[in-house]
Parts: sequence; C-alpha cells; structure tokens
Amino acid sequence: MCADIDYEAQSTYVRRLHHLFGNGGMYHLDLACGTGPHIRHLIDNGYQSLGLDLNQPMLDQAKIRCPEAGFIQQDMTRFAVESQVDLITCFLYSIHYSSDIEKLKACIASAHAALRDGGMFCFNVVEKNMIDNSSFVSHRAEHDGDSFIFASGWHYPGSGEQQKLRLSIEKQSSGEILKWKDEHPMVAVSFDQMRHLLEPFFEVYMFEHDYEKIVPLKSTSGNAFFACIKREISVANGQELAA
Repeated sequence: MCADIDYEAQSTYVRRLHHLFGNGGMYHLDLACGTGPHIRHLIDNGYQSLGLDLNQPMLDQAKIRCPEAGFIQQDMTRFAVESQVDLITCFLYSIHYSSDIEKLKACIASAHAALRDGGMFCFNVVEKNMIDNSSFVSHRAEHDGDSFIFASGWHYPGSGEQQKLRLSIEKQSSGEILKWKDEHPMVAVSFDQMRHLLEPFFEVYMFEHDYEKIVPLKSTSGNAFFACIKREISVANGQELAA
C-alpha cells in the first residue's frame, strides 16, 4: 500500500526543519511509527530514535528494520516516555488517528510533555473544509507475480469533528480479481482549529505540503505540514498558560 511513498524525502524534509527551528538535540520519537521506515532514515543520519505504535506486529517488523532503535506499544493520544526527546514526528497524516478533538488535545499535551526545552513536534494535516469527497489517489504495484491497485481518499460530511479515510485494494491474480474496502474514522480539524489547540503549548509554523522545499502555507492549500516548537508552560490557578 505504501509502495509510492518517498520515506527518504519526508525524513530529509523534517531534518531540514529541525536544523532550522530545533534545539540541536538528536533524540527522536516517531508516533504511529508503523514498521519504521522513517526511523531507519533518521537513524542513518545520526538520530537516536524511539518508535511508538499501537500495533505490536508492526513494531515487531520495525525492530527488525531498525535494531538500534527502541520501541514502545502505546496509544499516541495518551503516551509517556522515560526520557524527553528533541524531535517528535508523526508522518502520513497519522495525527488524524486521534479520533476526536479531546483525544487530539491529549496527544498534543503528551507531545509537549515528552519534549525537551526547544524541542519540535512535526506532523502533516488535511484541512477538513477543503476536502473534496470525490477525489482520491491511486497507484499500482506488482508483488510476487500479482498486480495490486491501491486507492485512498478523504471524506468529510460537512460538519462535526470526524472524517474518514476510505481505502480500497484490488488484486489481480491469474485472471481472478479480488476487491477489499475499508474506512478509518479520524478526527476532522481546520487549520485554524489546529493552530488554536497547539498555541498554548507550542510556537506554531505552517508550511506547504511540499517535501522538496520549505515554503509558508498558502491560503488555497488543503494540506499542511506543521512544525511546532515547545513553549514553557506555567501553572496558575489550576490553569495551564503559555509562559
């Protein structure tokens, strides 16, 4: 399903952002790390990485790919690490797997707590109000003599805090065609909502979803890459406030 993803380009893009905005540290945590392809590239460029995912079989595969890394099975909406890190990543729109706004808030707070001073939290987001329900992307891949067509697209009903990622797979093998479809429920947010949720915890930068160059987000874009620098938080009268 991920045959057309350029993991190296995505990892290089984040390294460039971290060099520009980060604290200079090299301790890294990848949320929803899957089988660890981004971790592999970051380790190869000097990072000490930790991967987090809810799916243990994926973590088992990640450990084979990245034996130098550590891995923990946790829910990214409420996670904790033993030692703070300098960079947290969440690639492939996986931040949306926080299935509602309250869980998204918890994920943001967990990321803030897991970062060292000046640490950076990076992830990509789709703007709910710019989703075209009729649009999808697809690609073809060959594996063990079989042909696969993978397609995916966002669907937002126009209101509420949940959208869906719709997936389909078609397998063609020896004249037989098999089809499979699925839907993943995900949190729906606008860019303004996301910034509002982040700003008590982070200094927020928003960029075009372009891994070749670092460009500020345009108002016409429906996909964005967020780079968020940890703020200091003080507690006053039981409320968390940005210092």
